Amino acid sequence: MFFDIHMGDIKQVIVIRTDLEMGKGKIAAQVGHACVLGAEHVRKSHPEWFEQWWGGQEKVVLKVSGLKELQEVKRHAIDLNLPWSEVTDAGHTQIAPGTITCISIGPAPENLIDKITGDLKLL
Repeated sequence: MFFDIHMGDIKQVIVIRTDLEMGKGKIAAQVGHACVLGAEHVRKSHPEWFEQWWGGQEKVVLKVSGLKELQEVKRHAIDLNLPWSEVTDAGHTQIAPGTITCISIGPAPENLIDKITGDLKLL
């Protein structure tokens, strides 16, 4: 499958689970982890996307209701060959160790990410 990387902007999307009922600080930390993991992954795997994204670092945080929906989003990213990263919590504070809290998709072409996340709601 070939995609033109010059079509539109590059963005990063973080998709977080709402069923875990994490506090605002915990959510912020998990989103931060996802941003860093995703950016580092793309810096190595798609340096051209990373360089285009680095100037403005566009990020969007979206929500899903639970793990099943998060796994569906991840599967769609894999199907489109988009870079993704998954955050698994260490369990030091609010939730059990090994709990998958969120995923990052990209930084990658916005038009491709929107095929996966276009129907999701903002957090």
